[in-house]
Amino acid sequence: MHLDSMKGMNNYFTPSLPFTGTSKKNNIAITLLPLGKVSDWLKKQDASTQNAAKQSYFDGTSSGVLALRNEKGEITGAALAYADGAKPYDFAALSRSVQALFPASSLKNTNFEAKTSLAKKLDAHNFTFGWGLNAYRFDMYKSKEKSELAKLVWPKNADKKTIEAHLNAIFGLRHLVNEPSNKMGPDELEKAVKDMAKPFEGKVNVIKDKQLLEKNFPLVYTVGEASPRRPRLIEMTWGKTTDPKVTLVGKGVCFDTGGLDIKPSSAMRFMKKDMGGAAHTIALAYLIMSHKLPVHLHLIIPAVENAIAGEAFRPGDIIKSRQGKFVENTNTDAEGRLILADALTYACEKSPELVIDYATLTGSARAALGPDIPAFFSTNEEHARALQTLSPTVEDPVWNMPLWDPYMRFIEASEGDIVNSAGVPGDLIYSALFLKSFLIADKKGKTPDWMHFDCYAWEQSGKAGRPSGGADTGLRCVFKFLQDRYG
Repeated sequence: MHLDSMKGMNNYFTPSLPFTGTSKKNNIAITLLPLGKVSDWLKKQDASTQNAAKQSYFDGTSSGVLALRNEKGEITGAALAYADGAKPYDFAALSRSVQALFPASSLKNTNFEAKTSLAKKLDAHNFTFGWGLNAYRFDMYKSKEKSELAKLVWPKNADKKTIEAHLNAIFGLRHLVNEPSNKMGPDELEKAVKDMAKPFEGKVNVIKDKQLLEKNFPLVYTVGEASPRRPRLIEMTWGKTTDPKVTLVGKGVCFDTGGLDIKPSSAMRFMKKDMGGAAHTIALAYLIMSHKLPVHLHLIIPAVENAIAGEAFRPGDIIKSRQGKFVENTNTDAEGRLILADALTYACEKSPELVIDYATLTGSARAALGPDIPAFFSTNEEHARALQTLSPTVEDPVWNMPLWDPYMRFIEASEGDIVNSAGVPGDLIYSALFLKSFLIADKKGKTPDWMHFDCYAWEQSGKAGRPSGGADTGLRCVFKFLQDRYG
């Protein structure tokens, strides 16, 4: 999916996908072979194909791709060997190898087609989904001619609706994170929510600038006060009010200088991604609505820019939160948890049964688990165990971390009620405990179940199906969890 094709579009969640329903005689055939079938297939091939397979070690002992040629040596197709249980990113790597066999200039007018049956529905899904994942490119700001990506004819037993919805969500998420901050501030994030919600008739409300003080969101206003790009709280509702209430909260710091506790330039370089939590919740909302899950959905995004100016909040400032706690700001670079605190309290006021938040929150989560695996916390151990078990099955790992209440002593050592940062090590747990303290019970004394995801939302090195830049981490597994629970 080339983002150049999205110029002038209103919705990041309607990209062009690399598929076609057209089967033509000149389509390039892909022969799909489980490893156990490779040797049987080779016995039926001519001597030149068998020799090429031998030279390429295409023998069924490992996954790989073999170019198929005619008498003139021209590539007419490809054989693709895959291991039993191959997942989407495995197929993304193989699809990249298939397309690398052909000159880039030829791909524009080339369609690929799986000529052998993908008997297993899961294989068909993973192969097709992997092909789609490999198609993402963020190149809308490149002036040179874009490389072409070939289209795949939809396999007959692939779930087209599910694959399209997931690719739309993933590509939309990545695009939101990849946009440079001069193109993705609070205004643009608000527009992205409105455009995403419109096809589903989601209702969007925005509380902006001084209204945040009038409506009692003091922490959101404080963090965004110094920026000319005014802070706001963006919310969307969708679904029947009689259905179970699920609330998503996403950290929407559109750029983070670190505030007066300014970041070094190396750490500030990619702070356009500090709204990655918001991007995840927007994408998850898209999946929920596109699959028509029977829930009453509430999406909440506090959107700010943490800038430096005379109005910037200071280390040592004490601010009263929406909940009523007095928060002592010990670090202006721990701003994300401040805006989430007000948003989580507001979320609980609507009495949902489940609240899920995503945030690019702490470096210590990356130190613990690396960039690919989000740390998550849950107040419901049954939910935590279910999600932990589920996540590897959809190739979207997450890892449960402890809400260790004795560590509250570190964040309660304050001239107010609580500090926003107790420092490292342990900041991923301290920050989760900080957020948990802003959950409130309803009139019946019930506090909603809560899950918090400390995600990186970024791919550093790049790989097939997941190029460097904005990345979805913990999106698909949470949707599967919700789908299993409510679907």
